[in-house]
Amino acid sequence: MARENINDILVFLAVARERSFTRAAAKLGMTQSALSHIIRGLEARLGVRLLTRTTRSVSPTEAGERLLQNVAPRMEEIEAEIAAVADLGDKPAGTIRITATDQVIDTVLWPRLAPVLPRYPDIHVEFSADYRMVDIVAERFDIGVRWGDQVDKDMIAVRLTPDMRTMIVAAPDYFAQRPVPASAHDLLKHNCIGLRLASAGGVYAWELRHQGRDLELRPRGQFIFSGTYQMLNAALSGCGIAYLTEDLAGAHVQAGRLVSLMEDWCPHFPGLHAYYPSRRHSSRALGLVIDAIRHPG
Repeated sequence: MARENINDILVFLAVARERSFTRAAAKLGMTQSALSHIIRGLEARLGVRLLTRTTRSVSPTEAGERLLQNVAPRMEEIEAEIAAVADLGDKPAGTIRITATDQVIDTVLWPRLAPVLPRYPDIHVEFSADYRMVDIVAERFDIGVRWGDQVDKDMIAVRLTPDMRTMIVAAPDYFAQRPVPASAHDLLKHNCIGLRLASAGGVYAWELRHQGRDLELRPRGQFIFSGTYQMLNAALSGCGIAYLTEDLAGAHVQAGRLVSLMEDWCPHFPGLHAYYPSRRHSSRALGLVIDAIRHPG
């Protein structure tokens, strides 16, 4: 392959992974027209179409898919080797990309990283707030943070928090003219606040447990949000009943702004874990970030 093709291949890989010229252009810091020009030039030199473009989507052709599957891993190996060589310098450096929910970023990751990172100005951390289950290898994240039972078995996992109790909560005013629920069946008669999961497109089912039996409840109500902070605010406003974790709702219950319901129906989640793929070369920057987020304070 001619040397001038290498950078163009990297551009193609970005577009093919993102399935979008818009997202690839934003990631690469280039214009969409520049990307289109590069891809057309690469296709002309190779004599084969690599991408199928429609008004709504971009997808690899058979040739493009072969290039994506066979060349991308080799490019990643080269990048890893270059990073490993750079890591031999005096100062740890590099960009670490982390995917977690907004609540976890605000309450767990940022408080632990903020005191540490100023000492390492050459380490850059990019946070992506997301509730969907992210394939961190395919989407080129260095670290994912999710509940322990959501981590793939082939990942290296590091516990960040103890197991977390769930809570069913509502504002006292919500019950001014409504009965307090005592069972899952009772909840179906109430205005329950929902959380839509971007990955599946459906509304999250409340994971309940009563007398040793697991039960999933599909909430019904006026409001569906895509984040837990908004669910909390709706509950505090007296608009309905929310299913949240204790770290988010507990202080409001203690202050009397919310009441805790059906506590014998609320299980514990198996703690937050940071996870990352097993790699031949793990950078010092990655190691420093992992150490910082696993040790609070």
